[in-house]
Amino acid sequence: MGIIGDVAGIDIGSRSIELVVMRGAEVVHTAKAATTFDPVGQCRALLKDVFATRVVATGYGRKLFTEAFDGDARLGRVSDITEIQAYALGVTRLFPQARTILDIGGQDSKVISLGPNGRVLRFEMNDRCAAGTGKFLEIMALSLQVPLTDFGAFAQSGDTRIPINSMCTVFAESEATSLMARGEKAQNIALGIHLAIMQRIHSMLRRAGQDGPLVFAGGVARNPCAVELLREITGTQCLVPQDPDLAGALGACLHAQKLLENDND
Repeated sequence: MGIIGDVAGIDIGSRSIELVVMRGAEVVHTAKAATTFDPVGQCRALLKDVFATRVVATGYGRKLFTEAFDGDARLGRVSDITEIQAYALGVTRLFPQARTILDIGGQDSKVISLGPNGRVLRFEMNDRCAAGTGKFLEIMALSLQVPLTDFGAFAQSGDTRIPINSMCTVFAESEATSLMARGEKAQNIALGIHLAIMQRIHSMLRRAGQDGPLVFAGGVARNPCAVELLREITGTQCLVPQDPDLAGALGACLHAQKLLENDND
């Protein structure tokens, strides 16, 4: 029969794609897939059983999506919004009290400051350097031969915080290899890597003027060491959604809902 919704939101990131489908105020379906070398093909697979009146795309692949799916009768009208808009909408729905959003994605990290009703006041983004992104963590986990999904827990088992002096990916990987050759425990190196990243993120938060409740969204928010260190460094009990990597797709879906309401007026 398929998945019938009023609206759908899809977040095409550099590492993964997330989908949220809503009927009325209820989320009726969610799905995720790796982006791979064929993001359009992955989107087709995620949407093959979905029927909607409005679909909104966000993420780095949003323009690619609208070009590929414009005119698809099953998906109705297709449009797109920026990640900043999508995360503001999604996080505000989950945490109406939120005033700052941190999203660490595969290729970039961003901090969004919110006003009342989720209005975006300003944002800070790092998209020109892998340091402070999920890609940096992925490379360092590979260097230490630890699965990325286990890297946070592995780092939490460390007992000494070893300083990592370079945040350039190439030099940091070389530094980690040198530390291993000197006999340092891999867990302690992993902990040092996480600490260096979260200190860099803290600088972004300060520049963006972190204020009020902080929400940590995006895929790296599933990393327990990153969450623990963020709470320690900022001195706040940052909030983490149950499915932190769905925040952008949810926001896109909520925007689609607003567009549909306007269509029906």
